[in-house]
Amino acid sequence: MQQQNIPISTLVDMYKRGELRLPEIQRHYVWRATRVRDLFDSLYRGYPSGSILMWETDEAVPTRDFAVAQDTTAFAGRKLLLDGQQRLTSLTAVLSGEPVTVRGRKRPIEILFNLDHPDGPPTDQAEVESDEDTPLMADDEVVDDTDDLDEADSASALADRFRRRTFVVGSKQLQALPNWVSVSEVFKGTDYSEFFEKAGITSFKDPRWQRYTQRLNKLRDIAKYSYVVHVLERSMSYEEVTEIFVRVNSLGAKLRSSDLALAQMTSRWPNLLKELEQFQEECEQSGFTIDLGQLVRAIVVFATEQCLFRAVATTSVSDLQKGWAEAKEGLRFAINFLRANAGIEDESLLSSPMFVHSLAAISRVKKNKISREEQQILLRWLLVANARGRYSRGSTETLLNEDLAVIFRRDDLSELLDILKRQFGRLHIEAGDLAGRGAGSPLFSLAYLALKDAGAKDWFSGLGLSLTHQGRLHFIQWHHIFPKALLKENGYETGEINEIANMAFITGQTNRRLGRREPTDYLKEIMQKQGIGALTTQRVPADLDRLQVAKYRDFLAERREALAACMNALIEKKAGAEDGVAIQLSVA
Repeated sequence: MQQQNIPISTLVDMYKRGELRLPEIQRHYVWRATRVRDLFDSLYRGYPSGSILMWETDEAVPTRDFAVAQDTTAFAGRKLLLDGQQRLTSLTAVLSGEPVTVRGRKRPIEILFNLDHPDGPPTDQAEVESDEDTPLMADDEVVDDTDDLDEADSASALADRFRRRTFVVGSKQLQALPNWVSVSEVFKGTDYSEFFEKAGITSFKDPRWQRYTQRLNKLRDIAKYSYVVHVLERSMSYEEVTEIFVRVNSLGAKLRSSDLALAQMTSRWPNLLKELEQFQEECEQSGFTIDLGQLVRAIVVFATEQCLFRAVATTSVSDLQKGWAEAKEGLRFAINFLRANAGIEDESLLSSPMFVHSLAAISRVKKNKISREEQQILLRWLLVANARGRYSRGSTETLLNEDLAVIFRRDDLSELLDILKRQFGRLHIEAGDLAGRGAGSPLFSLAYLALKDAGAKDWFSGLGLSLTHQGRLHFIQWHHIFPKALLKENGYETGEINEIANMAFITGQTNRRLGRREPTDYLKEIMQKQGIGALTTQRVPADLDRLQVAKYRDFLAERREALAACMNALIEKKAGAEDGVAIQLSVA
């Protein structure tokens, strides 16, 4: 195995010219902008940044496109990138100012650099980011480092908050400040006059001139940072290289087990990735985004009747292919059932993606024919299990396998309810369950579904609640009925401020209009324009006296009771199987 030291500038050029290709065994680009921010911070400080693994081959290996567009050339290289895709794609995007393509959408990665950053080791480190998506946020929403700031925050407050950061994810607010510059703009050339002019520097004698010049040069020196690049020998076979890929990523814990299972599959099953991505697109057309890892799990579930990925290595390609054919039909059923029967419009309302596998397995066992009684059982199980976080506690795979054993080996769906009752003790929601629970709780989605079913509408436009509204102004968000700033000023704790009981569901445009106004003020105006029903359908009391800040805890207790009753009413209504007709769902 050869070893070379190659600077980032050369690697980026190889990427752009098409000399590097991405083998099918690689996952797609998954980094969030905050990961890119942290990569640049590490490189700027000269910290170690790992190595790169390539394979140079003449073998006709299935490939996939990088997230940043490459030049089209008849002399495309045969160097396949096995490890380092996320870093090189991020570096190429920022250094060249090119957008990345994620799920068919092009998105820029804008990283800003603080010319006035403090010297020494990093301070004010950003919080570790969760892998979970924010509920009810549109999937093309770009989150930056200032997204949690209020619109009323002044420029001085903004500058003070981020003054100890060296790099941040770009925002218009920060980019307007004189000491923040675009990293992509810095790499476009060596003329810094535009940055100096923005900062108000008019003379070489300004003490900032030398300091800023040194820092901008240091930033550009990131392109000179050399990665250790390991190149596997041409004599190796694709299966042997796949084994190396799996081992390297297993030891480094860089990939999920689903990514490794996919690599094992694609080495024996050429062009599988294209099939999976085509089905992903089909699901997107129905409003559901299903991760590639979940499609791999679906293959395993239908091929082996359990969900552990380790079974891939010992399962024949023919059995995996048969499993995939059945999995597609099962997943189509699951999406249709979630949307048409349960009212779950997209995957953001699921507390775990594992529910699609249980529903898909039921469709196979029942041959897509579900009786009225089975509909009632299944809807009750789904709504309660989703709200209580059935697959969000303990070992997810163990819990899913427990349910799959019932589905595949026994013909009584009521056993799923028995398991659920043993896990949580009861199948209804109580007011106490909502105490201290915020937007990250599985109960949050049920609250949305229940209020939507109760007829809740946006407080200004009058639009009913839906995650499928067109136009960013009409995307559904959650709004603090009692504004956070107002409650903090009056001594309330963060946990009670962010309770589900303090949330109403409205559009983003309305959320911005309301801002920090007191509820006794803006809710009076809403009742005058939209009627009392605008509040009662959101289970907000129409008595303004009960909406005073001093009575906030009484308001929480009252609304917890109202929400719990509304949520239980939805469960009973759905579990009543209103149409009473057996369903046959086989296509999305």
